[in-house]
Amino acid sequence: MKKRKAKEHILAGVFILPAFIAFCVFMFWPLIRTIYLSFFDWNMIKPVKEFVGLQNYIDLFQDEVTYKVLGNTVVYIVILLIMNLVAPYVVSYLLTFVIEKGKGFYKTAFFLPSVISLVVGSVLYVWILNPISGPIAIILKNFGMQIPTWSKTEGLVIAILSLITSWKVFGYNFIIVLGGVMGVPQEVIEAAKIDNISDYKIFTQIVLPMSSATGVYVLIMTIVQGLQYVYTPIKVVTQGGPNYASSNLIYQSYHEAFTLYQTGDASALSVVTMTLFIVLLLLEFKFVEKGVYYEN
Repeated sequence: MKKRKAKEHILAGVFILPAFIAFCVFMFWPLIRTIYLSFFDWNMIKPVKEFVGLQNYIDLFQDEVTYKVLGNTVVYIVILLIMNLVAPYVVSYLLTFVIEKGKGFYKTAFFLPSVISLVVGSVLYVWILNPISGPIAIILKNFGMQIPTWSKTEGLVIAILSLITSWKVFGYNFIIVLGGVMGVPQEVIEAAKIDNISDYKIFTQIVLPMSSATGVYVLIMTIVQGLQYVYTPIKVVTQGGPNYASSNLIYQSYHEAFTLYQTGDASALSVVTMTLFIVLLLLEFKFVEKGVYYEN
């Protein structure tokens, strides 16, 4: 038995080894390299790196742009959570327990944009929301109204870029949340309706708690992947402008490294960003995970 178990462990290790090697090459090594470069002044061209210690981190927290980008990142997170977590939950509840006809059409319509390239979607929205020649601008002109130049307007530009990102992400999150909501026992909902409990209370006191495991997963993915996805419309449409008003932590790291060639500053910002994500995950596990309902 011991020999058999030893062989099974070796076999399991052999199967895991390729994935582990790939994970080390593409995850652990870049992470270690990024932390290493954050202590140097280097522009990716000079043959010698100058060790500066914590100076890159000091410069980072003394730069007003850092706090502006951090504030933008928080705004992105809030908007993306509303569009890609709250909205999918509401739509999933309506399709599961309220709407009776056309469910297949709605599911297809909501999911379809998720298979379209975000670059294509960004270009499409730039045309649709063009303040001069876009179709919406032409329609509004007939009513004496006009679209502001949103790509040059602080605040509004973040909302539009979040809308473009949500158009891409919504379908995937919707399907995941819909699976969780459909897992709520139908008899529980029917019993609540027999007792004349309102749809709002059914949603907030029954559906949300009983699908909370799915909700926590979508919460994490919305924050992490949402900020990664929003990089594409930022790059395609605004390049972080106007005056860093649309940049976030992820795009700013790219901008520092591959536009300004300040590798040390970019690495320091990347390490700070990773640390913030870790803190968010720890807070989620400590305060949100306690209220998660797992069936059986």
